[in-house]
Formats: sequence, C-alpha cells, structure tokens
Amino acid sequence: MAVDPTALGSDHLRLVTTVARLYHVRGVRQRDIAARLHLSQPRVSRLLAAAEEMGIVRTVVVAPQGLHPDLEERLEQRFGLGEVHLVDVISEADVAEGLGAAAARHFAEAWPGGSVVGFTSWSKTLRTMADLLPPVRRSGAKQVVELLGDLGSPLLQHEAARATLRLSRALEAEAVFLRTPGVAASPELRDSVVQNVHVAHALSLLDTLDVAFVGVGPADFHGPLREGDNFFTAAQLEQARVAGAVAQLDQRFLDAEGRPVPTGLDDLVVGVDLEQLRRAGRRIVVAGGRTKHAPIAAALAGGWVDVLMTDTVTAEYLLQIPTAAG
Repeated sequence: MAVDPTALGSDHLRLVTTVARLYHVRGVRQRDIAARLHLSQPRVSRLLAAAEEMGIVRTVVVAPQGLHPDLEERLEQRFGLGEVHLVDVISEADVAEGLGAAAARHFAEAWPGGSVVGFTSWSKTLRTMADLLPPVRRSGAKQVVELLGDLGSPLLQHEAARATLRLSRALEAEAVFLRTPGVAASPELRDSVVQNVHVAHALSLLDTLDVAFVGVGPADFHGPLREGDNFFTAAQLEQARVAGAVAQLDQRFLDAEGRPVPTGLDDLVVGVDLEQLRRAGRRIVVAGGRTKHAPIAAALAGGWVDVLMTDTVTAEYLLQIPTAAG
C-alpha cells in the first residue's frame, strides 16, 4: 500500500524528493548522492525506496505540494550552487522565523558534517535555527565558533551567546565564543583585544572552518543594529557605499559583482575575513526578504555561497537578474 506523502513532514518529503530527482532525473549515483548530501549510502537507498512507495517516483518525479524542486534546480544551475532549499513564507515579517524554522528541520535531517562549525550568532534567522534544532546524532562537529564578535545591544549580545551555546549542545560540540566588540572603535583597540587568549583562540579556529553559517546583509544599518552598538557609524557605512559596497558578509563588504570592497573599516572588525570564508569547506546562507535581495545576489555573483536557503520571492528575484552576457 502506497504511503501518503501528506502524512509526513515537509522536510522529510523534501529530502526524499531531492534524492529521487538526483538519482532518476539527473543520473547521479547513489554513492555520489550520499557524499553530496552527507548521508550514508544505505539511507540513500531507503529514501529512494520511500520515493517509490509514496508515488513520488513514477515515470517522472512528482514533487509534493509546497516544494519547489524545479525552481531550486534552476537556481543551483544558474549560480553553481551545491544545494538550494526554498521556503514559502506568509509575509515579509515572517521571513526570519520561517527560514530559521525550516533550516532547523532540514539540518536535523541532513547536517552538513565537519569538525569546525562557524556560526553567525547575531543573525535572527540563525538564532531561530539554533533555538529549534533538535539533537543531531553523530554530527561530527567538535567546535562551534562564532564568526564575529559582539554586535548590537547587550540584550542581543546575550541572545547571541545563548544561541551559540544551544547550537553547540545540539551538536554535542564545544562552544567557542568571541566575546569582544565585533567592530572596534579604532585599529589600535582591535589590535589590543585580539591579544586576549580566548579571542585569539576563537580567531585561530576561523582558519580551519569546515562549515560556515554566513551572515548576509546590506551595507547599511539592518535588523536590530544601530549606531554605537559595537557597530559602524553612519559616516563609516556611507564611506563603504561610496566605495561601491552593496552587501556585507559578516561585516566584510562586497560590491554588486561580489568582489571585496577594501576600506579601512576592515581593520576594525573582529571576526572572520573574506579569505577565511573563501577557504571554508561549505558556506551556508539562510536569508531572505526584500532587504536581502541585493546582498544575496552579490554573494552569489562572487561565488561566496555553496548552500542557499531562502524564500520563494527572493528566488524569483534572483532568477530575474540579467546575466553578464545579457
């Protein structure tokens, strides 16, 4: 008797459908699917069998309602991404919570693996993911290290530290905090704080990132960040935009083509730099909403993303961007 797909969770259905499409539509071998999705080969075989039982695999792969495999595949091919996962959200106000909850469900099923996990703890979306992620058996993670020092108000800093701790506990890993201002008032103050033994230890781990949950945003104030909260001033952000910045990855600036925009502001940031992000084994972005459209596009143009989870409206925006040839 066939299994009713609607009786199962959407994230399990997503994983079944993804495996089925890779195997039956794109001709990827089971062992390669296992390596790509960080699953065991026996589990891939079970998921393929489940796809047949659910009626997802017939003469074609039929995606259950609410999933968007065709749109995901177009984004993967357009931007050279390893994985794309799209989420329907009710409204712009629900994007952070919706994506964070979806990320928790997805990564509970298919944790990306790796010993050193970088985490952008001040991101509301990623804090939601950490809140909701259940224990992950055999995650392989040894350390969860914050990618950036403290930003925002004392309350936000407290919530960020709690999110890092929750994620590390879910993965049965050590939490490595970066308890110092994320943006220092001067290069001299930055040089001073990085001498602290705990700060130096955290920064050293950023050279060996296996997985990085990267924060993406505009080159401006965004979310809860305000002038004076361990952050840039309005004049400094204007300086970055005049230099061509339209986006930031953990407070490192990019132009619309995803190229680094060097400014003196780099000397103020205590956190991961773009070279460290470039070397990370897998860079994951969980972000969406109108304010993130141009920043996500820049990150994709520069090849800074391996795995993208976003909302369907953002996905449609990204696919409408003209190509370089156009």
